[in-house]
Amino acid sequence: MTPRNGQKAGVAESSIALTRRARKIHRLLAERYPDAHCELDFTSPLELLVATVLSAQTTDKRVNLTTPVLFAKYRSAADYAAADRTEMEEILRPLGFYRGKTDSLLKLGARLLEDFDGEVPGKLEQLVKLPGVGRKTANVVLGNAFGVPGITVDTHFGRLSRRFGWTDSEDPVEIEHQIGALFPKKDWTMLSHRLIFHGRRTCHARKAACGACPVSDLCPSYGIGETDPVKAAKLLRDSAFGAVPA
Repeated sequence: MTPRNGQKAGVAESSIALTRRARKIHRLLAERYPDAHCELDFTSPLELLVATVLSAQTTDKRVNLTTPVLFAKYRSAADYAAADRTEMEEILRPLGFYRGKTDSLLKLGARLLEDFDGEVPGKLEQLVKLPGVGRKTANVVLGNAFGVPGITVDTHFGRLSRRFGWTDSEDPVEIEHQIGALFPKKDWTMLSHRLIFHGRRTCHARKAACGACPVSDLCPSYGIGETDPVKAAKLLRDSAFGAVPA
């Protein structure tokens, strides 16, 4: 029996074949999501850094509902460093884990002042030394605020990378390096956006819309979700936050 992606059963996929299939999937996702982008609202590197730190364990939608008030009150690293903890906690309360997130922002502001004259650094090795900032957050900031290519391995990116057969790893750093080897560096940021868009809109964790997926013919995981085209179409979302289209 030949799997849907055309690979013969029991035959390991060569590195060249894997690279070609991965890049074809990316091209098809680019057609499906021509407007793929970072879904956190921001107007500066500092705002994006703060929003990304706040996005841990909550949704981008909830962060975007909270940050207008936050950004209006705290406009610089110095503002965050000098913020009243109680006032900031009240602003961040809707996000959950608001005490820990307040603590992270206070420390973040102080570290930016101390080490970078209040400016957000534009290098990975500098960003990951900031409080509350890991490689995922650093790559979001680099790719979207500084134009430096980076792969953002969030839950969606990791899930789809495994479903596509690009990796079998659960380790974000290993996934970042393995997937980075399959694509030109210039594509890394948009690859991240497109996989995240696809994960939020089509290839859901629990009910993947396999029958309405543009890359189903190339996906070794086809069939883990709904394969009937009509039923699958009802699972699609027109945005990360919106309802399923009628």
